[in-house]
Amino acid sequence: MTQYNSVPYNSAAWLIDRHVDEGRGDRIAIRCQGESTTYAELQQELWRAQNAAASLGLAQGDRVAMVVRDDVTFPSWFLGAQRSGVVPVPLSTMLSGPELAPIIADSGASAVVVSEAFAATVPAIVSGAPAIEAVVVCGDAGSIPSLGRDIAVTSWADHTDRGEAPVAGTTGNSPAFWLYSSGTTGSPKGVMHVHASMQATAETYAADVLGVNEDDRFLSIAKLFFAFGLGNSLTFPFAVGATAILHPDPPTPAAMVDLISSEGATFFFASPGFVAATLDTSPDPSAFATLRATITAGESLPAPLQTRFNELTGQPVLDGIGSTELLHIFLSNTLERQVPGASGFPVTGYEAEIRDDDDNVIDAVDTPGYLHVKGPSAAVGYWERPDATAAAFKDGWVRTGDMYVRDAEGAWTFLGRDNDMIKAGGIWVSPAEVESTLIEHDTVLEAAVVGSRDDAGLEATIAFVVPAGGATPDVEELQQHCRDRMAAFKRPREIHVVDDLPKTATGKIKRFQLRDQLS
Repeated sequence: MTQYNSVPYNSAAWLIDRHVDEGRGDRIAIRCQGESTTYAELQQELWRAQNAAASLGLAQGDRVAMVVRDDVTFPSWFLGAQRSGVVPVPLSTMLSGPELAPIIADSGASAVVVSEAFAATVPAIVSGAPAIEAVVVCGDAGSIPSLGRDIAVTSWADHTDRGEAPVAGTTGNSPAFWLYSSGTTGSPKGVMHVHASMQATAETYAADVLGVNEDDRFLSIAKLFFAFGLGNSLTFPFAVGATAILHPDPPTPAAMVDLISSEGATFFFASPGFVAATLDTSPDPSAFATLRATITAGESLPAPLQTRFNELTGQPVLDGIGSTELLHIFLSNTLERQVPGASGFPVTGYEAEIRDDDDNVIDAVDTPGYLHVKGPSAAVGYWERPDATAAAFKDGWVRTGDMYVRDAEGAWTFLGRDNDMIKAGGIWVSPAEVESTLIEHDTVLEAAVVGSRDDAGLEATIAFVVPAGGATPDVEELQQHCRDRMAAFKRPREIHVVDDLPKTATGKIKRFQLRDQLS
């Protein structure tokens, strides 16, 4: 691993300036809606963002919130801010103004950059985040409704100074960017990453697992404000001078398949749910001719989906697990070896342990416990959350909150979140295992399994299934399907057919909402 923590180092300069300085400035960094942006052109956009930030009074260490679509504007501001030592805080474009406001207030950001498509969120943001003094609109500044207080509102188009801006005096340990956790188990927390974090993921997962090179073309359904999407569409392509294919609109199977084909994507990053939805459209296999691999994360990929998508594309499908706290994937299947239904193996550079309730390491195989991970991309903690930081980060290890088991061959398999595991008849049941069995049935597109207390106070397994296109699942048929394939204590006692499953912005199933429906 490169050592860059105690010497002058800036992540934006490493990702962009390096290519220009070494003669690769004319390579295509971004393809977006049919238009190309070279590394030299992107560098000038970083300078433009730096000059704009300076005009707004942003200095090193200040935060700038971002509610920005996946187009050239995002890397311009995200990396431009880092190049000046300003800390960008990209936020979910799926949230409403009232949802964004407390997060932005928590971050202490004094400015917000927003795409015109999300202009309607600004009044609530300004009302709920009193530290905001300036708004930059990527589009028409007139699209911003009345704000009720004196705020400097400008259009990104008005900030035209692309003159060279200086690189801040940062090191690998300097604050670089914050990502807010999805908040499925509480209010969102600001996960603080340093300048060294992104290169660390490029030198581990991207290099060792994917073997990325400058001719690769990256397409991701996960947007750039996610840790997963940030690696897929920014860190990994820019680390090697390759091309990111950006899609500003919400992803659909048809749009993604078309982009894979028309843009010649070599890596496709998706969620298990999106894989299921894509399979349901029965796409032409020839559309995937340029792919080297499909990568999934966010939720465990059931073995049947892995097998079917592998057969469709003719290329490996690599499931893995990552987290906002560790920035990207740290357990993964590989191009050489895939274990359907498993998260794979520790990525080079990362250590993984399974621990019991008393924090003791479990060395025995096939014994479930809590997953802990140590690696070079770990965050330094949560912003102003000392108790949460102490609980999740200890002695270099990150407690992921996931239940895992390791088999004799060294493959690691996800069993569920520590609060999602079901104890039926005194025996632990993995939701992921039951879900995988249900998805094997050709009338089921997606499945989610939760535990619910019966009248006697005992926990039972309950399943929710989403029909495959054109199918009508028969509950009794599904029950027989489960009887034929799993032990009695694992089988769902009830199966509910639903139109869709509640999910977080990162594609994880909100099992607590399903439990709430039952209660």
